[in-house]
Amino acid sequence: MKKLLALALLAAAALASPSRTAPAQQPLDDAALRAYLDRMHGRPGMMNVPRVDGEFLHDFILEHNYQRVLEIGASNGYSALWMGMALRRAGGQLITLEIDARRAALARQNFQKTGLDAVIELREGDALKIIPDLDGPFDLVFIDAWKEDYIRYLEMVLPKVRPGGAIVAHNVLSHAREMQDFLEAVQNHPELETRIDRRSSAGLSITLKRPR
Repeated sequence: MKKLLALALLAAAALASPSRTAPAQQPLDDAALRAYLDRMHGRPGMMNVPRVDGEFLHDFILEHNYQRVLEIGASNGYSALWMGMALRRAGGQLITLEIDARRAALARQNFQKTGLDAVIELREGDALKIIPDLDGPFDLVFIDAWKEDYIRYLEMVLPKVRPGGAIVAHNVLSHAREMQDFLEAVQNHPELETRIDRRSSAGLSITLKRPR
């Protein structure tokens, strides 16, 4: 009898106590997500892309129906959220890489708060060590990390980009000197076709890998 009473008390306590499992975050719709992006943009030390460049990435993914995207340099997740919003509509996925632990933690929070963590996978660590272990092909690679390493990123990801896919690089106008070898490579490689987009002062190089 005492055992039955104890079991009943335990069951009642379990029903009365709040669940320890937090409810899943409901994904923000596009309008709410854009408002969220406006609030997080320009945070000190985050080095976010300009809004117009984030909008370009979003539209570029939808225009080409890209499904599998890699980002090198997540920071706090601003550009990843623009791409994630598009990939949610396209039914795709994004892998984003970030070496700085503090920024990676902020990015995770932003992905969870917006409900886009189902679309975006964050891998924390050195991209130069992570990329060789990633399986291709990717439809799009967006590079926005250490400028002097752009050429090394290019050499690593080019075999993993499918024919007809793209490599987009940020800061090609504002930091052209630091990535001169990269710019020469994408503009002269026989497999690649590159144009420079000047919608922001930072500049984007948009490189398409020619179909075979």
